[in-house]
Amino acid sequence: MSSSSSSIPPSEIIKNRYLGFLIWQSLATAPIHLLLSPSPRLLSFLLLHLSLLLLSLSLFLLSSPHPHPSAPPPLLLSSLLKSLIAGGGSSPSSADARHRSRRTLASAAFLLASAMSGSLAVAAVAGRRGGVLEAGAAGAVLGLGFGADYLYRRRWVFGFPIIQRTLYYSFKMGLSSSAKQALKLSTVSFFSSTVLMIFLPDQFKSKTTRVQFIIQLIYFYVGMSAVSFCWELSHHLLQVMHTKRCSFAPPQGSAAAETNPSEPLLEALEQSSPRSLLQYLAYLDLCMVSESNVEPWRRAAFFEETGETYRRIISVCLRPLEQLTSRLAEGLEGISKDKSDMLSQQLISPTDSYGDSRLHEAFNDLQVCTWSARTVAALTARSRWEDRYGVAQLTSCNSTVVSTLLCTLMAVEVCLGKKTSPQPAQFMGPANIRWATGSTGRRDIQTATPSKKRGSALYGNAYALADVLRTSIYEIVSAFQADMQGNAKALLEKNWIVDGKPLYGTREILVQKLSLFLDFRAN
Repeated sequence: MSSSSSSIPPSEIIKNRYLGFLIWQSLATAPIHLLLSPSPRLLSFLLLHLSLLLLSLSLFLLSSPHPHPSAPPPLLLSSLLKSLIAGGGSSPSSADARHRSRRTLASAAFLLASAMSGSLAVAAVAGRRGGVLEAGAAGAVLGLGFGADYLYRRRWVFGFPIIQRTLYYSFKMGLSSSAKQALKLSTVSFFSSTVLMIFLPDQFKSKTTRVQFIIQLIYFYVGMSAVSFCWELSHHLLQVMHTKRCSFAPPQGSAAAETNPSEPLLEALEQSSPRSLLQYLAYLDLCMVSESNVEPWRRAAFFEETGETYRRIISVCLRPLEQLTSRLAEGLEGISKDKSDMLSQQLISPTDSYGDSRLHEAFNDLQVCTWSARTVAALTARSRWEDRYGVAQLTSCNSTVVSTLLCTLMAVEVCLGKKTSPQPAQFMGPANIRWATGSTGRRDIQTATPSKKRGSALYGNAYALADVLRTSIYEIVSAFQADMQGNAKALLEKNWIVDGKPLYGTREILVQKLSLFLDFRAN
């Protein structure tokens, strides 16, 4: 299910989704408060929703589709000192340090907001059954636990679902998992807060008997469970509301749809902030239009006569893949430099090297790279039948797409432990690519052995992207198989491989790699 943005400016889409999230959050959490308090007081009701508003705002400000790295304390302190003394710097490293420092400060502010929200919420729900001070302290512990778990597991990163469903169905699917997570969190926080209340000084304790204290703890546990369940519902609802598809297209049949229906989508792709939620939604919409037949009129508009729209779409999709390939090449070069000193290799873990950290950060754009590869593959394959004016071939986009996909695939495969080199003609056979020396112009690029990476996040991301890239190349090869196999090697290289030095590897290796795909033996 998609939500149309035809009559809404792109800058207003995220704001409207957040306002809709607040409305649905109030509707979902109000019955929980009424269930706990059959005769609720207005003050407790307002305090509960004020705490939820505080947490929702902090969740929204912290959440992002891109996993931004934070700064360690030494780097944070160094960045703050530079800003105070020298006013910062304009170099890329200084900008990256400032960005990491801002993310660290945002995480600290989120922890503080979680503690304040928990203190207000538990005091509002369970405070009148016992001491307000004890309820506030228990809520603060609950908020700190929620915030720490939220940051540690990186739950603030938007996870786009593979299958887009209706809002109601997506929300219903998260109820059971939200209840389980809320029960775990409230149980751990309850025992922690109970120990804290036991060791509080007497002047901060309310005068209660042992039976009253036990009843008070029961109310605290019920209140903390209800509050944590509201928080989990808010988190799930925020994810659902902000990751559903948004259609960047004018209404079908309108004047804009007849003249330039692709302009809203191109505007969102090219002019929105890099790695913003709006840009992610635009990539998602473009991928779904390219792959499915739900809106064929929009895909037909991509192949307009001048070829400018098709060129812009291919360019904006290949840019993330080119950036990923460049970062992987730099990271692999860093690993080779880190491991050139055998003593350093023995004393320093591979995960601590500069090159390895660059490899990890390169896959932060995994979602956009996946959508981009699927989009260019689908459009290239469909151009075989839907491109009436031949703009895909006339703009040289076909050769650029195939070359970029092959370069990115080889760079990703090196991260998985494979290395490519051209094979002499007399040895060409079923395995006409020999996994041996490096392919970036350097004789030997060392990588960590696959056994060390297997099971790690880096290995999982590289494996997933390699699978997407192979599937994308096979989709193109399947569509143009007759044309490719009917050409000699020179024509294959001329029509499907870009001129000049590729971004990664050599033209000879790209041709051999493409030949493997033509024989359906690339794996």
